[in-house]
Amino acid sequence: MSSSSQRPNPLVRNLSRLLLAVLALCLLWLSYSLWWSGQALTAVGALALGGSALLVYSKAQSVAWKYLFPGVAAMLLFVAFPLLYTVQIGFTNFSSSHLLDFEHARAYLLEQSVVDQELSRPYTLHHDGGKLLLKLGAQDGKSNAALISPPLDLSRSAGSEPLPMQALGDSVLQAPLNLRELLEYRDALSALQLRLPDGQVLRYAGLREFGPIEPLWRANADGSLTQVASASVYRANRSSGFFETDAGEHMQPGFKVGIGLANYSRMLLDADFRGPFVSIFVWTVLFAGLTVLFSTALGMTLAVLLEWPTLKYRTLYRTLLFLPYAVPGFISILVFKGLFNQNFGEINAILNALFGVRPAWFADPLLAKTMILIVNTWLGYPYIMILCSGLIKSIPGDLYEASAIAGATPLTNFFKITAPLIARPLTPLLISAFAFNFNNFVLISLLTDGRPDYLNTKLPAGTTDILVSYTYRIAFTDSGQNFGLAAAISTLIFVMVALMALLQLRITRQTEPKR
Repeated sequence: MSSSSQRPNPLVRNLSRLLLAVLALCLLWLSYSLWWSGQALTAVGALALGGSALLVYSKAQSVAWKYLFPGVAAMLLFVAFPLLYTVQIGFTNFSSSHLLDFEHARAYLLEQSVVDQELSRPYTLHHDGGKLLLKLGAQDGKSNAALISPPLDLSRSAGSEPLPMQALGDSVLQAPLNLRELLEYRDALSALQLRLPDGQVLRYAGLREFGPIEPLWRANADGSLTQVASASVYRANRSSGFFETDAGEHMQPGFKVGIGLANYSRMLLDADFRGPFVSIFVWTVLFAGLTVLFSTALGMTLAVLLEWPTLKYRTLYRTLLFLPYAVPGFISILVFKGLFNQNFGEINAILNALFGVRPAWFADPLLAKTMILIVNTWLGYPYIMILCSGLIKSIPGDLYEASAIAGATPLTNFFKITAPLIARPLTPLLISAFAFNFNNFVLISLLTDGRPDYLNTKLPAGTTDILVSYTYRIAFTDSGQNFGLAAAISTLIFVMVALMALLQLRITRQTEPKR
């Protein structure tokens, strides 16, 4: 084939260049708009990601990257960015009291205003040909003369200059507009300013009145704010994230500031927080570890029994025992929540009939933890049972035949043949099960919601909470919604799960056969 036939068509090449230029301009416009709106980091990220895409797909020699780039970009956008953003929040005081940055918090306060009700005047709107007239009535309890505005065109945006009002005199007006018609012009009316004959300026103060609107705050040259009513001066405190007076009084809303390692040190140094946090951390490790232990013991035992050659209906038993894993987990959890109900549950009904007791499963911390372990073992043993069944089938039958000739018992076969041969390939899977249960939010949330709670704690904490459910309560259900502290705990959870993943990978490599 001649080299001339391999060259791209000039028209196609020019169209490609034109499309590339258009996309580059769109990317620059998007990045500039984000930067101008105050989203500097988002603008830089969009420019970097979009520029990389244009570079990859405009180069003919980067064929492999054309397939890899979408996956890499998705990983950076949906995995790396949320992770880094969460870590960054952990070093701030971000909470429901500190949602805004400094500039937005300051602007919010300066926008606050109050209407002087004593000087407010009612108004009505009247048709005047194709336009409207605004009539100001007398103030309450006063005999002010009614005032009328020039003809208005409220279908257009109002100008910034106040409209001069003049005496109504003997002018005859049509019937005023009703409330529904007033609502149609509410946006235009809110932009109006009316200048009275004495020079006073009135602004829109509601559906029925105009009045003088006075700001609640005044900005000072040094950056501080003065509260007009009390003349108190509030200065920005970069440590607490509030505008505060010299006496320590602060004003909502606060603003986000960096606080360094304060959230992490709070876990260790704040006695009121450290107590529940350490207890929850220990329970999280015990919960995950005991769940894996009990599920493995039960699942492995059933797997060994189901491999007994003389056992009839093994397929039926295996199917029935696998059903807890086939049913959606949240359904099983809600069913167990009803079964463990202290007053109406079947479990307490049986215990009461046999032993005359009705345990308070949801009120006693020890019983609540026991209930959680029972339910989670029920949900987890089928997974271990299936894994062990597959691993047992891979063991050569000659080993068991030789053991039978030597007169070994079933227990000897289990401890000398079965358990040692399936332990190595099963270990990485048990580590992954431990990591899963370490973050088993659904079980705790649906079964106990972390309760019963600890008493006399700064932040709500439950005796059955694990770290992930405790973090959720701090971030979303606590009245303070401390996102910064929740992000710090989330970072700690990520580090621990990452260490478990590295351990799993290392053990997996060790269990691989050597070549």
